[in-house]
Amino acid sequence: MKFIDEASIEVCAGNGGKGAATFRREKYIPMGGPDGGDGGKGGDVWLVADRNLNTLIEFRYTRTYRGEDGERGGSADCYGKGGADCIVRVPVGTLVIEENIDEDGFRTTGDSIVDLAKDGMRFCIARGGKGGLGNLHFKTSTNRAPRKSTPGTEGESRRLRLELKVLADVGLLGMPNAGTSTFIRAVSAARPKVADYPFTTLYPNLGVVRVDHDRSFVIADIPGLIEGAAEGAGLGHQFLRHLARTRVLLHLVDLAPFDPTVDPVREARAIVEELRKYDDDLYNKPRWLVLNKLDLVPEEERAERIANFLRDYGWDGPVFGIAAISGENCQKLVYALMGFLETQRAEADAAAKEIVADAEAGPEAFADEDEA
Repeated sequence: MKFIDEASIEVCAGNGGKGAATFRREKYIPMGGPDGGDGGKGGDVWLVADRNLNTLIEFRYTRTYRGEDGERGGSADCYGKGGADCIVRVPVGTLVIEENIDEDGFRTTGDSIVDLAKDGMRFCIARGGKGGLGNLHFKTSTNRAPRKSTPGTEGESRRLRLELKVLADVGLLGMPNAGTSTFIRAVSAARPKVADYPFTTLYPNLGVVRVDHDRSFVIADIPGLIEGAAEGAGLGHQFLRHLARTRVLLHLVDLAPFDPTVDPVREARAIVEELRKYDDDLYNKPRWLVLNKLDLVPEEERAERIANFLRDYGWDGPVFGIAAISGENCQKLVYALMGFLETQRAEADAAAKEIVADAEAGPEAFADEDEA
């Protein structure tokens, strides 16, 4: 299946039905009076996050989604039937942004509307129109036979831009052929394409890393970056958004490039600079250094080469040396990641509980603190 992570659509809620202007006509009731019912409400348009979807490819073929119009009101004070809602299912992790058309006909993006980050999350993106009033509402003591009714209101219509950000705990960064695809194959059941030429990865891949039967995390591999990605070189920054939800980044560096003119230190710095240009939040995210392809370095030279790289690069954070193709030291890295993520989750749960406790305490608790 082709991976699509951006799409533009239009949603139109249903219009409200028109109110009826009818009168009661029965034998022996010569002045039955007005009995026109209201029109039905137009159908809403709902966005629903569905974990069974993993791409926005469906929105390349269907661009417009409409709620059903409400039916017209009937006689005998019968209300019109409400229009059916339109349910639009999107992958979990879809960000919905307002899209506008400027005076020159170009599409411009506005504010973010909702982030559908949990399975089953629902959001009404367009409200259906209200049904019109029947003539029953206009009966007065001086106007006993009103022939007035109102049409239903129009449903909301919006242009939207959908951007998919995959949900993963760990993100992989690296130059083309740094070994990110080989690493994700070594630690998970994912099977991305691997070859001896650059840019074999053309779209993000997700893999579930199982440490134990009840302990696991999700890792994301994106296409490799190159220097100048901010200016559109290679695949540019097109897929960096998929790392926005991760808790930690693994920066893979090819420690034994086939081309002797390639400087691993310069390439590592280029990746970090591209992160800085793209987004400060992503740049400041926890980042671990992973020196790959140690199997191509003689065993007696490994320690010296790693020490020289760290000295020239100026790195004082977490560092791991691995050989992804053989799996050497990969499990050690996986266990370290699992421990880090469990600590992060525990801290997040503790912070959430503290917020709930403060909310339940109410303003009285804060008043006591102020008096003290």
